[in-house]
Amino acid sequence: MRLSDTNTYRYAPKSWRIRLIHLPMLLRCITFTLIVVILARPQTHNSWDNKSVEGINIMMAMDVSTSMLAEDLKPNRIEAAKDVASEFISGRPNDNIGLTIFAGEAFTQCPMTTDHVSLLTLLKNVRTDIAARGLIDDGTAIGMGLANAVSRLKDAKGKSKVVILLTDGSNNMGDISPMTAAEIAKSYGIRIYTIAVGTNKVAPYPVMVAGGIQYINMPVDIDTQTLKDIAATTDGNFYRATNTTQLKKIYKDIDKLEKSKMDVKHFAKRYEAYQPFALAAVFFLFMEIFLRITWFRRIP
Repeated sequence: MRLSDTNTYRYAPKSWRIRLIHLPMLLRCITFTLIVVILARPQTHNSWDNKSVEGINIMMAMDVSTSMLAEDLKPNRIEAAKDVASEFISGRPNDNIGLTIFAGEAFTQCPMTTDHVSLLTLLKNVRTDIAARGLIDDGTAIGMGLANAVSRLKDAKGKSKVVILLTDGSNNMGDISPMTAAEIAKSYGIRIYTIAVGTNKVAPYPVMVAGGIQYINMPVDIDTQTLKDIAATTDGNFYRATNTTQLKKIYKDIDKLEKSKMDVKHFAKRYEAYQPFALAAVFFLFMEIFLRITWFRRIP
């Protein structure tokens, strides 16, 4: 019996269509491989970035004694101070800024950092009831607040070092006097800008009673002369803020401070990196479908 034989065509030249007959299957395999990579959720690794920027080293020393609850500034002194300070921080992305809070004692709420998101979060959490809850002594230790801020600034690099002190009272607590702290700041080349916040006479102060909250008129006792002397000793400025508008204007004036070059180390967090793999998977999938219905189309 004779049968047809294709042996004659074994060495016949092959077209590109025959040579690439398995290309659609290869594209499909690549697509599935990329889908597996996407499902594995690739991410970039953490990295540190060093760069030089124009900025200032600033420590904000904020009074958080119970008297800051007085409502001569709206909604009250502490909230008005926090709102304006937040705007100030947001407007200075390259500055190295930290936060010290004080009442009868002082401590660092946030060390100097260029991570202003974390700084703003810690500033938002500042409350005046830490003294009422017994976490620290109540009172106004201006000298301790300044000394704490100076200790954070003294080793900072750059020629511009500034403390912004905001208080509504007179120094009545602490082991360090305000002028001693000012002299220490001067020896390190640190300028202090002092802000006395509050009205000139009396201020409504909320008091908890059995029926709720009752307001009493509390006399405003601010030692403006000492604040002026602190500013003059360190070549800074003294400001008086009796309302929120004046407080905002004060921070705008401070915003014009001379800047100097600083080396900043920036930390980059992880973030999702699947997008390039997803785009490649879509491309190869559509390429495989296109080739199957055009060049490599088969007729049963």
